[in-house]
Amino acid sequence: MAADHTRAPVLEALDEYHRKGRLSFAPPGHKQARGADPAVREVLGDAVFLGDVLASGGLDDRLTRGRVLERAEELMADAVHAEHTFFTTCGSSLSVKAAMLAVAGPHEKLLIGRDAHKSVASGLILSGIEPVWVEPRWDPRLHLAHAPSAQDFERAFEAHPDAKGALIVSPTPYGSCANLEAVAEVCHRRSVPLVVDEAWGAHLPFHPDLPSWAMDAGADICVTSIHKMGSGLEQGSVFHLRGDLVPPELLKMRADLLGSTSPSVLIYAGLDGWRRQMALRGHELMGGALDLAAHVRAAVEEIDGMHVNDREDFCGPGLADDFDPLPVVIDISGLGLTGFQAADWLREHRNIDAHLTDHRRIGAQITHGDDRETAEELLDALRDLAHAAPELPPAPRVDVPPPSELRLPQALLPRDAFFGPAEHVPVGEAAGRVAAEMITPYPPGIPAVLPGERLDEPVLRYLRTGLAAGMNLPDPTDPDLDTIRVVASGSESSLLRTE
Repeated sequence: MAADHTRAPVLEALDEYHRKGRLSFAPPGHKQARGADPAVREVLGDAVFLGDVLASGGLDDRLTRGRVLERAEELMADAVHAEHTFFTTCGSSLSVKAAMLAVAGPHEKLLIGRDAHKSVASGLILSGIEPVWVEPRWDPRLHLAHAPSAQDFERAFEAHPDAKGALIVSPTPYGSCANLEAVAEVCHRRSVPLVVDEAWGAHLPFHPDLPSWAMDAGADICVTSIHKMGSGLEQGSVFHLRGDLVPPELLKMRADLLGSTSPSVLIYAGLDGWRRQMALRGHELMGGALDLAAHVRAAVEEIDGMHVNDREDFCGPGLADDFDPLPVVIDISGLGLTGFQAADWLREHRNIDAHLTDHRRIGAQITHGDDRETAEELLDALRDLAHAAPELPPAPRVDVPPPSELRLPQALLPRDAFFGPAEHVPVGEAAGRVAAEMITPYPPGIPAVLPGERLDEPVLRYLRTGLAAGMNLPDPTDPDLDTIRVVASGSESSLLRTE
């Protein structure tokens, strides 16, 4: 029987809950907004509280006999050509950890692109999985990383035939994409699964002019953030499953280990509604977003001092395999500014929030939620920024190392270094020591330093100069980076080595 994508089980159940006037003597304690502070209700609106009900014993009965969530997940799976889909209200940071735990266990190997998000590193710390890092394809001219190639994974499997699977990020936050079909073939020849962190790819299944979607490319597990490029609420994420290399009950069990026992029905409703929206109108909406992004890209290219990174910049031999045009990534180095300066100026002077920022770029993602009006507001703000740039202070120098110096050797398992004996040392004395913490420029959230990696002077200098220039480093224990948390002297030899 064909799936009926006009239905939205979570939204319909929530509507029925209100129509029947159910009276709850269970959490949440605000009791459908009645107990919420009036000042909070004024800011948030009562609709937020009215949608905040228990998932079981509220939205559904106590034994979930209505199969509300299950039916919503089945419709989502059908919409994106998966066999199984699981909703989570803890973001893709949880989803990717669940996927990792379903593929490998403590001290088992997993091939991972080193451009992975900090949530992957957190999964390594929690699980004790041994990472086998697969080097990204570094662009030394633009100073950014593209996902590893299928050949890179092939070589890693040859060196580590006992690896339980592979994990790759595609698209990257910059919009560059891997050849997932080729990477999946490398994995499946060895009968091991491929996990794709496709957090930035919720929109990909819904228009043929967008890059290939992980499930169609043969991936086994795909993690997607609906709140990034879709219409879901923050923390709304799904993970999809195909094939028989990972049992669905195992993946669900691993997710239950990490997930909340009090999931947000508001977030479930956002996921459910987005699936219906895309299943019914996705081609039209994504087509409009692509046209709008093309307009914005062409207009930005006309602004002196700005260049929009395009397919010609990102794709080619040794670079990315494909390109998503919706994350409009703008190189502003021609203005003599850093992305940090530009983002701060746009927010302060034009009330524009950019997304991705680095030492030379800002990102302005275009989605189906944008229109000509928002696009023109963005373009006007960018033109104003170009006019204001000569009067702004010179860009602080960020000392970005070449690729050969940016990668640190993994001396200890991330888990062992993170939980082992540690001490703080002055940053000037940290080179040669093994990090016991994560240090991550954010966004995009790719750690420059992982627990267990041996620090060197070029990376420390990059982080210190980046911090001075406005880089956001949310995770080191010393936010000023005057000191670094490292494995205590004399402890390295007692911890498991991975070299």
